[in-house]
Amino acid sequence: MTKVKKRIIKGFLSLVVVLTAAGVSSCSESESYSELLRDEEQAVNVFLSQHKVALEVPSDSISFETGEDAPFYRLDPDGYVYMQVIDKGDTENKIKNGDVVYFRFTRQNLKLLAAGEEAEKEGNSEDIGGSVGATYFVYQNSYLESTATWGTGIQMPLRFFGYGCEVNLVLRSYYGFSSDQTYCIPYLVNVRYFKPEY
Repeated sequence: MTKVKKRIIKGFLSLVVVLTAAGVSSCSESESYSELLRDEEQAVNVFLSQHKVALEVPSDSISFETGEDAPFYRLDPDGYVYMQVIDKGDTENKIKNGDVVYFRFTRQNLKLLAAGEEAEKEGNSEDIGGSVGATYFVYQNSYLESTATWGTGIQMPLRFFGYGCEVNLVLRSYYGFSSDQTYCIPYLVNVRYFKPEY
């Protein structure tokens, strides 16, 4: 082997070592998916520790407590979605599978709140003509993009209430907006549900 070839191979191996070390360093600086999930769970627990929590939902929609002091009811067995009922809306006429539901929302990042940071409110509750625009889903149809975008957690209150209801939801990313799932960001979401106007 010539001296030139040896130098090229040696230089190449040195480059590989440097790039490998840089890759290991950058991996250690970013969180793994399991660490993101752990951080998400901790942020939710910090928020819920400051509120009343009910692990069971009432057997009927009439028995739910309402208002800003009402408990957060756990809606799924794994504790990924909690609901505080502000207004029950129409409890007589439940929304059926395939119904179009428009909603307005405001949300805050629970990781930022848990860290004591300012969590900007975002959504379309105050300005439906803003960057978010009109938001809707087709109840119990997760195949449509308009529905999948918002996740399944935002539909859960409609098992109990109809149009006109208002709730605060603690949504972990698994049931949250599709944009939050990669980074495991939990949100506190205030949601109001409306009948479509034709």
